[in-house]
Parts: sequence; structure tokens; C-alpha cells
Amino acid sequence: MGTAIVTGASGGIGSAIAQRLAADGMSVVVGYGSSAERAAAVVDSLDTSAGQTHTALAIPVTDSNALDVVATEIGEQYRAVDVLVNCAGKTQPVAHDDLDGLSDDVIDDIFATNWRGPFACVRAFRSLLDAAEAPVIVNISSVSGVTGQGSNVAYCASKAALDSMTRSLARALGPAIRVVSVSPGWVLGEYAARMPAEILDIQRDATPLGRLATGDDVAAAVSAVVRDLPFTTGTIISVDGGRPLGTN
Repeated sequence: MGTAIVTGASGGIGSAIAQRLAADGMSVVVGYGSSAERAAAVVDSLDTSAGQTHTALAIPVTDSNALDVVATEIGEQYRAVDVLVNCAGKTQPVAHDDLDGLSDDVIDDIFATNWRGPFACVRAFRSLLDAAEAPVIVNISSVSGVTGQGSNVAYCASKAALDSMTRSLARALGPAIRVVSVSPGWVLGEYAARMPAEILDIQRDATPLGRLATGDDVAAAVSAVVRDLPFTTGTIISVDGGRPLGTN
């Protein structure tokens, strides 16, 4: 099945995606920002029954020069990359009406990770993607990019920008490379675990399918894009249980 790079793969959603792609038979580069120990644990958890070779590798998405070095290292080991999943992301809660609380530094930090980072990864790994037979880029977005509801205004805007980049790159890189956004709603993971239970209850009760997403839900969508949707590009696939619809 080839080779996949997953950035942010030491986190909850990223690790679920890595596990799913490994179960699909892919060799996975488990990209991490700062937690080498957690990334190594993810590698240890991955399926190797098809003879895959997995590795943990620091992939600092905000450092373009370092990404070029990483691309060379990955190329030496794997030669081509079939799937790039841009999952690394960042946010922090700031009330949408707290304009002073959303400082320039916070805004710049969020956009550097959530938009510039995925673009920099595509730029750095493009030659490896070009070397694959049917490469695909999957950007992990958020329903916040459509609804404008989320942890802060900059986070919502960064995900809207990521979806716009998905459309632009799908046109620019096609037909050789497909580009798709997978857009979750609330996901039961590390960020949700820090939220009060009543906030999660409100979100769940306002979701037509009556629950919040799991990392496995997001991973299943990524797998479907890679394996089952060969004529899909430049689109946003929601994994939100219908949350924007609300309930009666």
C-alpha cells in the first residue's frame, strides 16, 4: 500500500490515523513536534503484519528549512510518499468577543501551525509525492472553518484558510496529486478532555447523531479518501455527526 507521513501523529487524532493507515498496509512516518517518547509508543502500536516499516521522526511544521532536511531523510528511507496527512494543529480557548485576549502572537502562532505548516509540508514533500503512483494529501481541518464557532476566532479562520488551500492545491497539483480536507466536529480527545463535562454535553445534544466524534471516526474518513475515493479532490469531507444542522 505504500508510505504515509502523518504530522502531529503523537496526538490522539494523529495516532488514530497512523494506526488506521498501518492497518491498511501502509508504512507510516509518525511525525511529531516535541514528544519523541509518545511518537515512539505510537510506532510500537502500529500493525506490521504486511511487512511495513514504521518510524518516528521529528517534523517541525513551522520550520521550512528543517522540513527540507526531513524530506531528504524520508526519501532516503522510503523513496516515495503515497499519502501526506497534515494533522499537526494548535489552538487555545479565547472567547470570540475577547478581542484583546486574542493577541498578535497567538494569532501568528495558530496560523503558522495550522495553515503555513501544512503548506510548508506540501512544498517540502512534493517531490516525494510526485514519485508515487497515485499520491494524495489529506488536510485535517475542522467544522469551525465553516461555522465560525470554535476555540477562538483565529482558529476558525485558520481552518477556513486550510480548506481554501485544499481547493487551490487540488487545482494546482492535479491530476497527479489529489488534495482533500477531512473536517471533524468535536472529537473526544486531548482538547475535549480539558473541557467541562457540561460543554461536551451541550455539543453532543446538539448533534443529530447524538454523540461526538472519536479519533477512529476521523481515521476512517482519511482511510476512505485514500483507498475508496479515487475521483475525489478539492473537497471538504465532514466528520461532524451533522453538528451544523443542530437538532429540533
